[in-house]
Amino acid sequence: MTDNVLEPQFDNFFALFEQPVQFEVVQDNLDQRLRFLQKRYHPDNVAKNIANIAKAQQQSEQASALINQGYQTLSSPDSRASYLLDMAGQAQSLEHSIADLDFLEDAMEMRMDLDDAIGAQDIATLKQLHPQITERLAKQSANFKNAYETQNWQTAIDSTQKLKFLVKLNADVVTAIDGMSAATHLDDDDLYV
Repeated sequence: MTDNVLEPQFDNFFALFEQPVQFEVVQDNLDQRLRFLQKRYHPDNVAKNIANIAKAQQQSEQASALINQGYQTLSSPDSRASYLLDMAGQAQSLEHSIADLDFLEDAMEMRMDLDDAIGAQDIATLKQLHPQITERLAKQSANFKNAYETQNWQTAIDSTQKLKFLVKLNADVVTAIDGMSAATHLDDDDLYV
């Protein structure tokens, strides 16, 4: 880190995390690089290299924010796809509505099933929904990867929009399963009091 600005690699999250610019990433490599970067840009380590402590603290905070943003971006398939499209200058249509009516119907049905299962505290239904959602996530990830590699931008944009919906749906089902499982374990503790 220099006295004036963050290193150029902070402009590109793939370079920052030493990943090839592609859709597929190895999560373990991201995790390992995150730990390295956090250690390298920790305020105590940065202060050793810069005479002005206040400036070092500010640069460390900036670096930490960018490192965390980069990690979050590359860790999630929807944000990684959006980032790749942005790097390719193709992200301008990402906020448009999904036009695939079959996907929308299927997605809305899964959303209603999820909401009903959460309302009924039905963990069995949630556990049935989860693999269905992850299967659809894998399919859209593969669609995006192929479209991105062939520069079929409209299909890549369409897949990214679908990934955004599915990632949110997946997060909601995982949160619900975890919450219900934790509540069940808390109830079990009452048996041993």
